[in-house]
Amino acid sequence: MFSDEERAICKKGLNNLETTGNNTKADFPAPIQEILQERNYTADSGGQSDSQVLLFSDMVLKIQADSEESRNESQMLAWLSGRLPVPKRLAYAVQGGRSFLLMSRAKGEMLAEEKFLKTPARLLDLLAQGLKNLWAVDIKNCPCDNLLSKRLSAARKNVENGLVDVEDAEPGTFGKGGFENPAALLRWLEQNRPKEDLCLTHGDFCLPNVFAENGQITGYIDLGKAGVADRWQDIALCYRSLKQNFGGKFGAKNRDFSPDALFEKLGVEKDPEKLRYYILLDELF
Repeated sequence: MFSDEERAICKKGLNNLETTGNNTKADFPAPIQEILQERNYTADSGGQSDSQVLLFSDMVLKIQADSEESRNESQMLAWLSGRLPVPKRLAYAVQGGRSFLLMSRAKGEMLAEEKFLKTPARLLDLLAQGLKNLWAVDIKNCPCDNLLSKRLSAARKNVENGLVDVEDAEPGTFGKGGFENPAALLRWLEQNRPKEDLCLTHGDFCLPNVFAENGQITGYIDLGKAGVADRWQDIALCYRSLKQNFGGKFGAKNRDFSPDALFEKLGVEKDPEKLRYYILLDELF
């Protein structure tokens, strides 16, 4: 999560960009401008992050406040090249408090598309494939991590600076039957840290961030939180994403589908405590 200052810098810069047009109307850094030249773009408004995504015919420009997360994404794209199907990093620059990450477009379609939601069995196969691909990567020399010590430290900063959006939390997290406030949730998380089962993780493994085509995973995007961490970080957010997409939050409810089917596909036993822990941890970001 970005600080208020970072948000203000990013918002100011993004307001100068038009929804469609020619990129010379925006103040891009020289390395970016050198590649883009006079290409036209359209703005992608479908995401929920604090970044602005400009779509070109064969490239994507992601603009956001310069932060550890934006730098992490650039590093991980470079490191994962040849290891996993991730966009190719074409250029990266920081200017005026904003980071500019130019990359190739992901191949295939995101798993949140209706065609995948209509075939849950196929979707689960792809999600399991996507997670196992991550776990198979040797984490030796991985440049980034999101170990619990680091995540909890970042969560504390968010709580202390009033950056937790309580209204956006899952029902029951705060208020009656839940935690009194973000500070109470943070105390619980710090006192109940689980043992970490380390591997390469995406960090935000939800349906819109994974792409597939012809039965194969073809892309991982939004890698700002990627790095070494507990595998249940990804399993938990994948599980939550399935619950949201099939439970009616983002569309029609599918009463015949149970997200618990994910564990059978993964060949792991459901761990309710870790699922709850990592979903609650994400509420502070």
